[in-house]
Amino acid sequence: MKLINLFKAAFIAGAIFTLSGCGTINAISNLNDGAGDTFMQVWDKWTASEGDIADATMWEVKVDEGVALADVIDAINAVGVNNNIKNVGELPLSEELKARGIESKAIHVMSFCNPETARKMIDFSPAMGGFLPCRVNIIEEEDGLHIYTMNMDMAIKMGKKMPEDLKVATMQVRDTMWEMLQKGKKGEF
Repeated sequence: MKLINLFKAAFIAGAIFTLSGCGTINAISNLNDGAGDTFMQVWDKWTASEGDIADATMWEVKVDEGVALADVIDAINAVGVNNNIKNVGELPLSEELKARGIESKAIHVMSFCNPETARKMIDFSPAMGGFLPCRVNIIEEEDGLHIYTMNMDMAIKMGKKMPEDLKVATMQVRDTMWEMLQKGKKGEF
C-alpha cells in the first residue's frame, strides 16, 4: 500500500512539474466552467471501454422496446424542426449495404445543422468545421436499437472560452441534440 501511495505522489509531482513547464496551465485557465467534470466523465467512459475513444466521446441511449426505427427517425426529425436545426442529410447505411448484397442490422445516419450557429463556430475556431454537421446515428445492436451522437459538452465545456452569444447559440444546439436522444428513444413527437 505504501508503494502505491508513493507511486501516486511521484506521478502527481511529475505531472505538476511537466504541466508547469509548458502551455498546459495557460490552456487550462482558458477553459469554460465544467471542463474538469466533463473531462472526468469522458475519462471514466474511456477507461471503462478499455480505450475506445469513440465510445468515450459519445452520448448514447437505448431505444425503448417496441419503438420502430421509422418512429425514432420521425421523432428526431420533429425535434430538429421544432428547434430550427435543419436535417441536411440522411444515409440509410444498412439499406445501402443490403443493396450491395451485404446483410446488415439497421444503421441510419442523420445530419443536422443550424447554419447561423455553424458560421459563428467556424469563425471562432475553423477546426470546429470537422465536427459539422451534427450527426445522430441509429444503430441496431444485439439488444435492440441505440442512438449515438457526439457529447457536445466536450466542445462547449472543454474548449476555450467562447463569446457569450456563441455559447448561448451552441448550448441551444447542444440541448436540441440531447432532446433528440430523449425523444428519439421513445419515438415521441
